[in-house]
Amino acid sequence: MKLTTKAALLAGCALFAIVPAALAQDQEPVKATMIIYLDPSVQFFNPVVKGAQDAAAAFNVDLDVQYANNDPVRQNDLIESAVATGVDGIAVAISSSDAFDDSICAAVEAGVVVIGFNNDDLEGAEGNCRQAYVGMNEFDSGYELGNRMIDKFGLKEGDTVFNPREIPEASFAVARGGGIEKAMAEHGIKVETVRAGLDPAEAQNIMAQALIANPDIKAVFGTGSVTSTVGAGAIKDAGVDVPFGGFDLAVEIADAVESGAMFATMDQQPYLQGYYPIAQIAMAARYGLTPTDVDTGQGAFLDQARIATVKPLIGTYR
Repeated sequence: MKLTTKAALLAGCALFAIVPAALAQDQEPVKATMIIYLDPSVQFFNPVVKGAQDAAAAFNVDLDVQYANNDPVRQNDLIESAVATGVDGIAVAISSSDAFDDSICAAVEAGVVVIGFNNDDLEGAEGNCRQAYVGMNEFDSGYELGNRMIDKFGLKEGDTVFNPREIPEASFAVARGGGIEKAMAEHGIKVETVRAGLDPAEAQNIMAQALIANPDIKAVFGTGSVTSTVGAGAIKDAGVDVPFGGFDLAVEIADAVESGAMFATMDQQPYLQGYYPIAQIAMAARYGLTPTDVDTGQGAFLDQARIATVKPLIGTYR
């Protein structure tokens, strides 16, 4: 009994002896920059920023959040400036498959951890030097939404659907729209699209006018937060009755799903897109842990049966 007690005491002392070193390492400062490709007025990114700030507080990270205002030149400048200031890591929305390749590769070569979030290169890791991606598999989500609406509303060969896109050349629009197009093509359904832009009022008018111009449209697919937010209003303005599905979360989107004006939305859990990159940057900088991809679009489908559970959290954790 005495031996057991003595062994336990020695083991406890040994454990206590290593705690101060571990705690000291945990408190080593880490610097990170998060670069969002749009501007602060886009509410979708509020939960992203909250997630990043929460991770920064939890992991003792000095976090700087920057906005590129949909300007690729500015975004490259922000990446290069972050490297020049000596950050340990950069979390960046890769909204183009080509525009940021050089600056991201240069950052990685300089020893900076670079994690993509929200948008990824369309070729994934093969198309960009980023070390991990945290976000939705956007092509698969578009394909899932397309097939769900085909099944639910009996869309068939010869039909036409409408898929307006805020920024058609952006990687999220290409991927999500591509998934929708694949689902439609497999059933002989035509997809019409248009540039809707990022201004909600303008996007709603463009969508309504397109619906008025083509009364044969059988369904509408929002591609991003803007078209999905104003889609129900555009359908009402056009005076038509067609099913509507889209992406992302906003109060207006949740209200539309809850009321039945919108069939469903695909949620990409933006809070996690902010939290995980900053947490992984801290762990890579402190312990050399390798960043890993995280699919935040798991269980993304939110219809009338599920929307009430997430609605109170919109803008913070959802």
